[in-house]
Amino acid sequence: MKMETETLLIEQAIAAREKAYAPYSNFKVGAALLLADGETIVTGCNVENASYGLAICAERNAICAAVATGHQDFLAVVVAASPLASPCGACRQFIVEFGKDIDVVSVDPNDTSKRLRWTSDELIPDSFEFEK
Repeated sequence: MKMETETLLIEQAIAAREKAYAPYSNFKVGAALLLADGETIVTGCNVENASYGLAICAERNAICAAVATGHQDFLAVVVAASPLASPCGACRQFIVEFGKDIDVVSVDPNDTSKRLRWTSDELIPDSFEFEK
């Protein structure tokens, strides 16, 4: 991924994080998803619920928004969380559903030099798969 593209994704993930609804954990997360055209970005944030199991993570929120608008091919996703965190297990499976070579970057919004990176396949090797 080009450095300027990654920088833009980081900025958008941080901006999405500000919209998070996290009154229970106060752990706000934003995500920016780069579509296959290499230009279009879809964002999402985590949305918590008093019934904790009904909460949705930022990564899944962004993917659902993209799918709802007809997109299913993704190049990268950047996740902004403080402290720096990797996607949860459910999000890992959700991301790899759309490709094993999606770049996944986690960034600390308070210090964007702190980053972790993987491919979706590295995050969840031997994932559940459906032969398409």
